[in-house]
Amino acid sequence: MRRLFVLIFAVAFCIKATAQAPVPTFDAHKLNISWQAVQNNYQNKAESLNALVITNTGKTTLPASGWKLHFNSARGIASATVSGNAVITKLNGDLFTITPTATFTALKPGASATIQFVSDELVINFTDAPEGIYLVWDAQPEKGYATGDFTVLPFKPNYPGLVTPAIIYNQNQKIQDVPEQQLTKIFPTPASYKETTGTFNLTADVQFTTDGKFSKEILGFEADLQTLFGKKLASKSVANIISLKYKDGLGDEGYELSVQPTAIIISATNAAGAFYGIQSLKTLIPAAAYAHAQKIVEIPCVEVKDQPRFPYRALLLDVARNFQTKEQVLKLLDVMALYKLNVFHFHLSDDEGWRIELPTLPELTQIGSQRGHTLDSKIFLPASHGSGPETGRLAGSGFYTRADYIEILKYATARHITVMPEIETPGHARASIKAMDARYRRLMAEGKQAEAVKYLLRDLNDKSEYNSVQYWNDNVIDVSLPSTYTFFETVINDIAGIYKEAGAPLNTIHFGGDEVPAHVWEQSPAYLTLKASHPEISGTGDLWYYFYGRINQLLKDKGLTLAGWEEMGLRKTMLDGKAAYVPNPDFTPYHLQTEVWNNSIGSGQEDLAYKLANAGYKVVLSSVTNLYFDMAHYKSFDEPGYYWGAFVDIDKPFSFIPYDYFKNTSVDRDGLPINKSIFIGKQRLTDYGKTNIAGLQGCLWGENIKTPERMEYMIFPSVLGLAERAWAQDPQWATEPDTTKSSAMYQQAWANFLNVLGKRELPRLTYLNGGYSYRIPKPGVMMRGGEYKANMQFPGFTIRYTTDGKDPDTKSKVYNDAVIVTGNNVKFRAFDNKGRGGNVSE
Repeated sequence: MRRLFVLIFAVAFCIKATAQAPVPTFDAHKLNISWQAVQNNYQNKAESLNALVITNTGKTTLPASGWKLHFNSARGIASATVSGNAVITKLNGDLFTITPTATFTALKPGASATIQFVSDELVINFTDAPEGIYLVWDAQPEKGYATGDFTVLPFKPNYPGLVTPAIIYNQNQKIQDVPEQQLTKIFPTPASYKETTGTFNLTADVQFTTDGKFSKEILGFEADLQTLFGKKLASKSVANIISLKYKDGLGDEGYELSVQPTAIIISATNAAGAFYGIQSLKTLIPAAAYAHAQKIVEIPCVEVKDQPRFPYRALLLDVARNFQTKEQVLKLLDVMALYKLNVFHFHLSDDEGWRIELPTLPELTQIGSQRGHTLDSKIFLPASHGSGPETGRLAGSGFYTRADYIEILKYATARHITVMPEIETPGHARASIKAMDARYRRLMAEGKQAEAVKYLLRDLNDKSEYNSVQYWNDNVIDVSLPSTYTFFETVINDIAGIYKEAGAPLNTIHFGGDEVPAHVWEQSPAYLTLKASHPEISGTGDLWYYFYGRINQLLKDKGLTLAGWEEMGLRKTMLDGKAAYVPNPDFTPYHLQTEVWNNSIGSGQEDLAYKLANAGYKVVLSSVTNLYFDMAHYKSFDEPGYYWGAFVDIDKPFSFIPYDYFKNTSVDRDGLPINKSIFIGKQRLTDYGKTNIAGLQGCLWGENIKTPERMEYMIFPSVLGLAERAWAQDPQWATEPDTTKSSAMYQQAWANFLNVLGKRELPRLTYLNGGYSYRIPKPGVMMRGGEYKANMQFPGFTIRYTTDGKDPDTKSKVYNDAVIVTGNNVKFRAFDNKGRGGNVSE
């Protein structure tokens, strides 16, 4: 007995001693870490061998054990490392840990250790690197410490479809340089445009007149001109007049613009048309005028009659994965308005964040807007997408206060932009689930059980096991619970109240609907209870229609319509013995709005948008192949972005044919040529289906967008291709049946578009609102006959080069003609008018 007592005491003492083990004094900031892709197709599999090199730059030793490194990765990683000195464990979502094994040796000052591991995908670009690495001591598991510098080392893989400077050069050679005087000077391209003789000399004493209908639009334009001239307008001139006049029959957004030497007349039927006439006038202003305050601006005389092709011209911004500030949103709205985009799809919630303050449910932002190191997600959400261990830091943490959101709404409304909020459900909903869990715990602790369960979004006894596409195992709302609908009714009411206070239109709320994984709800007691009382529910798949039927009714009761991703309008069924999706006839009478992203080439869903439109659904084309701006521009290691759906350079939105995107689809998701036979048997768009295509939407998902600069790099100038296709009339090259003629017509239109961007619109964005960090493509470079030749996708930019291996800067030599040098140290780089450079070609 005594021996047993001694043993128990000894064990207890050891446990206590372990629990009280001191936290090492080592400074985690002294760990510099680099990542390098070592080999693709490792062991002849579609996998990659990678290496993390950990270097101790401090003056004390990193212990051999007693710690873990946490990091985020969008791809799966094998737990056993090739180097054997660590084990990698997936926690949840994109969060992983690295734990040293017995073979890991203490890291002395100045020493390095390499951990080699296998990823389940090939490395294509630097976005494939892990991110957000931080250290956690075993003795202090609740605290995370940011490490030092993280470096992604270059990788030059040899894979099919790699875009080289030589390939870029050959592509650019087809681009004709068009003299600026021959370019259409209004963008997007008007339906009818004619230049006449003379110019209108715009000065700060210009006088505005209106019949009273368009006074708000004049006020907005006056503010723009004050910025242009750097002072208040005098409004004294009787010679130079800008008049806004009502004219019947020009349509909801149509206008006429007449620029004469002594007057500018904008005619429209409604305020939106008048506003777009003003935007066209603004693009007539030479781009150089925005560089500094002007005394006089010469505007060419033109006669224009214009109206949009599509009524729905949208841009989605995801701020849930990574947050963007109110100021950055307002800056984006300015450019959307200039280029006549009229719907701002605001993706406000997802697994990794809830970004709008709602007065009834404060936990949504208290819990759901913050990310940091956590063991249980009870106080805030875990680190995702490289956000690191500390809360309160952009871009992982942040939200819009009620006042912020109202300001955004007013700003958008003044620019004739409708803000459509998206609340992701039932999948992609971990932030809201964890927030309502926190509310439940708080109220239960106060003894308020009825109030505690009022907004619960999961059955506490649900034992279902699942994994989402993004690896989450607890991110799906239980649609069987009555409290789920109480939650959504409250969310709808709060959002509607905010819009009402802002005086902003709210017609639609987007309720997500995509990527709900298999096996959800299967072991939910709430589901089994609901199934017993609803004979129409025979399996969990039927919960889909039950859920969206109820959400649709909640919105209808408020006079609102339902929008969602394509899955919302689909029904699971069996086709030729295989699982398949078909348009759900139950929702067809409601003409619900479906935003269809999945036309990934080779996926089998290339015609999904056309199926839904033909079936009667209102369809917004958000095609991943052409309109996902978070996709990498092309296959090159130095180009940021995902590429699972496609590579999307600026030619993709410009060349998009909404009514027949099969016609000019030439490459698959990997950028490799396709066999057109894959479109045989696919549904084509019927004449009835065409009436259901509401418009186009570009999408910027935020997983990789951590800074305003990266946001602008990915959006601009691709969004200008979207603006052209959504506003301008159907181009002749898109409908010409003769492929040879069509190709020639397209090439001329493409050259004109690039010249307009390079010589007018990108220089404008260089200076407008302090400047936008649009993507400056790397030059094409070809070595031929001992000479280096270079060219640029956008005519009008300056190319500079070096021959000493250093990256070119604004002091480097200007490229004018072929460069004759020996050796391989030649580098080329393009610069804008401000001296900002793009990626380097070498």
